Amino acid sequence: MNSNLTQFRRDLSLQGDPVVRSRISVTYPVFAEFGERLEALRGLSPYVGMGIARQSSRAANSTQTDIWGCHWIYPLESLDGICDGHPIPTWADLGRYVAPNPDTFTDWQAAAANIRAAHDQDNVAWGGTDHGFIFLRSTYIRGFDTLMLDIAEDRPELYELIGRVEAFWLAVAKRWIEAGADVISFGDDLGLQHALPISPAAWRRVIKPAYQRIFQYCRARGVHVLLHSDGYVLDIIPDLIECGVSILNVQDLVNGLDNLRRLAWGKVYLDLDFDRQNITVFGTPDATAAHLHDCFRTLGSPQGGLSLVWGVYPGTPFANIEAAVRAMGEYATLWQVKG
Repeated sequence: MNSNLTQFRRDLSLQGDPVVRSRISVTYPVFAEFGERLEALRGLSPYVGMGIARQSSRAANSTQTDIWGCHWIYPLESLDGICDGHPIPTWADLGRYVAPNPDTFTDWQAAAANIRAAHDQDNVAWGGTDHGFIFLRSTYIRGFDTLMLDIAEDRPELYELIGRVEAFWLAVAKRWIEAGADVISFGDDLGLQHALPISPAAWRRVIKPAYQRIFQYCRARGVHVLLHSDGYVLDIIPDLIECGVSILNVQDLVNGLDNLRRLAWGKVYLDLDFDRQNITVFGTPDATAAHLHDCFRTLGSPQGGLSLVWGVYPGTPFANIEAAVRAMGEYATLWQVKG
């Protein structure tokens, strides 16, 4: 996506820049393996940004209890963890549970100063939330299997819990809006590999109302909404757009490029999450470049509406990383009208 605020607004109207920009985030274990060879890939294209984690952010097998009281273990160095301790294991614990204070979510004075600095440069000012919005956070608090039973049984306590989670994130969104953010990002992995973990009807009954209230609150105040969701989400993409998502960050192969074109193309700005578990790990450089061409060709347009993001994780061959960087640069102007 374009960092210039004026261009960004045109892009989100789907009447913007036909250039497809890509962002690459190299995790620390990949940097530890390939080192400065990665540095040579930076700057190959003005349309490809590359961030490299050069320092370890967390030791392997470290643990943490987050502000919600959820306990985490991190088996791999610098990578995401597993929630293995849940603060409301039984509904008897609900009455004693205290949600975190949104005032402590971040340094709001510093956030407002950063937003003013971005606007002084006519750049987009972003607000953010945790990776764990409504659905994921509920699984962390209750435990995944337990929450599945709660939803299947349609427990009344479930709605009280989700209401508390919603209230926290709405308060955080309000603070970002007051600070002047142009867009707020939300992260909630709603899908499994080939399906939703709950039925679309259950998602609409239990989860969608909170999405709708928070996202429409943002949109009514001129603030855009980016939603990241890993996994298969095809069954609810129209619902997400209806809720007010203006930038949809979903995965390519899990959902299928043709399916995304049918359900989302021309209806919402797509920030496509490029394959990190199949072709780029087990395929060849040529296959990596060919899949990128398919992404650009299927979901791009002369009116814009597409960007790519790629997280590079351990197991990805260096040759495929290089092929991806070069292909992202080469195909960035695929839809640009040639003079």
